[in-house]
Amino acid sequence: MTARELSVPGLAYGGDYNPEQWPEEVWAEDVRLMREAGVNMVSVNIFAWALLEPSQGSYDFSRLDRILGLLQENGIAADLATPTAAPPAWFFRAHPEALPVDKDGRTLSYGSRQTFCPSSPAYREAALRIARVLGERYADHPAVVMWHIHNEYGCHNGECYCDTSAAAFRVWLRKKYDDLAALNHAWGTTFWSQWYYDWDEIIPPRPTGAVPNPTHQLDWRRFCSDALLSLCEAERAVLLEAAPATPATTNFMVMYNFDKLDYWRWAPELDIVSNDHYLQSTDPESQIDIALSGDLVRSLAGGRPWLLMEHSTGAVNWQPVNRAKTAGELRRNALAHVAHGADGIAYFQWRAAKAGAEQWHSAMLPHAGTDSQIWRDVVQLGADLRALAEVRGSTGVAEVAVVWDWSSWWAVELPSQPSEEVRFQDLVRAWYEPLWRSGVAVDFVRPDADLSSYKLVLAPSLYLVDDEGAANLTGFAERGGVLAVGFHSGAVDENCHVRLGGYPGAFREALGVRTDELFPLLPGESLGLSDGGTAELWSERVALAGAEAVTSYTSGPLTGVPAVTRHTHGTGTAWYVATRPDPTTLASLLDRIREEAGVRPVRTTPEGVEAVLRRGPDADYLFLINHGDEEAEVEVAPQALELLTGKGLAEGGGPVRVAAGDVAVVREPR
Repeated sequence: MTARELSVPGLAYGGDYNPEQWPEEVWAEDVRLMREAGVNMVSVNIFAWALLEPSQGSYDFSRLDRILGLLQENGIAADLATPTAAPPAWFFRAHPEALPVDKDGRTLSYGSRQTFCPSSPAYREAALRIARVLGERYADHPAVVMWHIHNEYGCHNGECYCDTSAAAFRVWLRKKYDDLAALNHAWGTTFWSQWYYDWDEIIPPRPTGAVPNPTHQLDWRRFCSDALLSLCEAERAVLLEAAPATPATTNFMVMYNFDKLDYWRWAPELDIVSNDHYLQSTDPESQIDIALSGDLVRSLAGGRPWLLMEHSTGAVNWQPVNRAKTAGELRRNALAHVAHGADGIAYFQWRAAKAGAEQWHSAMLPHAGTDSQIWRDVVQLGADLRALAEVRGSTGVAEVAVVWDWSSWWAVELPSQPSEEVRFQDLVRAWYEPLWRSGVAVDFVRPDADLSSYKLVLAPSLYLVDDEGAANLTGFAERGGVLAVGFHSGAVDENCHVRLGGYPGAFREALGVRTDELFPLLPGESLGLSDGGTAELWSERVALAGAEAVTSYTSGPLTGVPAVTRHTHGTGTAWYVATRPDPTTLASLLDRIREEAGVRPVRTTPEGVEAVLRRGPDADYLFLINHGDEEAEVEVAPQALELLTGKGLAEGGGPVRVAAGDVAVVREPR
């Protein structure tokens, strides 16, 4: 965190509170039950714009005044939101040009949320006006401890293809390229007669009869992320002017398949990084996604703690089938987020709605009321978080870095790739999962990050990389580190131009290999490997240029060709994984690579037990999360204390027993 820190004692606990959806006589019961559950902070005002500003420039803060006063009287802090994610109907009647246009040219209607064009001047003016009035009115309110800017930027309007957006795109491009000659070179517009002679000829990558220019599409994705970021920055500036000491956040969506925003660019603009995370019902091991996203958010926060701003107590309402959580899952999920760096746990929402689009979304106080398992679990979690108050501010400990880059993600999934089956997130998770199972701590990094504190750097999927990032990664190996690179990495530069001379492009020399042709595999197709495993998804004709073959293909057209190589580069080592090995084979390979790098797990645990370490100034906090069906024992340090039960351990140390589906958090003095 920066100098503007959250002033809530211990770990924050609560959720989105929407009292405007209920009669005022319900509010007293709300705060009474919040106190019973141990809630100490709620987010308010997120979707209240229509009630605060019934018409342009006419305000009614009486309801919000009473809500904030009630929270203050009951010792509950407010994360006060600017309600700009849902402009009121009167705004769109006055400014229909502010409605977003989808890729097919359809103007979308209001009547939902985030139904605005991010580049609309009218929207920006209205959003900053309501943000300024809120900031000035509540800057010194004792209940307000944090500003919540907007809500889930880009969730439903990550891209707008209207003429206003097209004009803003051209402004963005002029700032980036300065002149058309530079843009034409970067976009390779000599191909298919796409050369531009006037800035006004450039439009968004709308549907065409054939495949659009890849660099055009990539710059469009970058622009769309920056267009929303500029709105966030503008609101932040207004709030900072009104309340210089109050921290501000906006809730990211680091969760499966949300790829709209480059959060490496967003995170430095916030005082506190926060995230929303929801489980996918189709994911049989969603605990891995919780861990991965938590590590990524902590990394976005520069290694500092972060806030979980939204997740669910049970089922969501927006998947094809919305499943409730099983016994103990609510607790495990929440404490796993804490294990991976969260200093606050919040839900959508406090009280389950009886009307509206999210009426079937679970909440802390469900439709069934307090006579429900969810409510009992919510109260228990409040007690757990109070018991873990001292964990606040502790940080993660990692010797392994995994490279994550949004531009590379966008680029590798553009049309007309060698294989449309290659998915960035799938590849990263495939490499992350064995580390998670082994209890190995992981940070995520940009390609140009400082890597000096790591022993091992993994780049599972880095199709696009600029010269600076490539030099940084290969230099890490040259200076003694261990680098492992996945297939189809280093293939193109920042403009999506193929790096000529053979693959894997930017990493060829460091890896000591050269590929002249790619052989992606068909769905369901596999090849044998010399170590007994199988290869799926991808293969390529690798020739050794200094490296040694570790594993080779034993079937198919590339029989005898290396599939995994190892190369001494400078004083370090560079590995190339030129295929996707089956999970068991990949896990064995990554075990070998990390052991060579001298990376050890934070703790050896039985199968199914997740071990995560947070480090405080005087103690380590070992989180043990038993995802299995049997009780497990894990050795801990002498004079340790299990914080959730308050039970101390023998002076000589010994095992901690963690029941099936349970969690233990052990303080180990240092």
